[in-house]
Amino acid sequence: MEQLTTGQIEKICQARGVRLTPQRRKVFELICESKKASSAYELLEKLKVDEPQAKPPTVYRALDFLLEQGFIHRVESTNSFISCCACSDHKHFSQLLVCDQCGSVIELQDDNLIALLTKNAQKQGFQLTNHVIESHGTCEVCLSK
Repeated sequence: MEQLTTGQIEKICQARGVRLTPQRRKVFELICESKKASSAYELLEKLKVDEPQAKPPTVYRALDFLLEQGFIHRVESTNSFISCCACSDHKHFSQLLVCDQCGSVIELQDDNLIALLTKNAQKQGFQLTNHVIESHGTCEVCLSK
């Protein structure tokens, strides 16, 4: 899947009537620059290069906004963040493949898997509003080493 650009999320924000502040933009760019998931404190250290006065709440507020808008995903198992490949969808379900060796994360979207999960939940009288599927293993690059 292709990663969206800052310009594309700016247009999405305008259409939604929300503001992409310079700090939100910078945090998004920092997340996009990394092949692996980034923790809030890793992002803070990178942000401090351009904004030495940046504090943890600055990053957490930006992350909250980016999550709420669907521009990034939180990798629950590592408490880190990656950019979303389908952020124009606002809310969607996806599967994250997390490499335990290098920390890279691949986002997958499989409509068949989502339909099966939804069907199984409905059989139990349960309505899904959100889910995180994380699969851990070793990526192709690490396997080839």
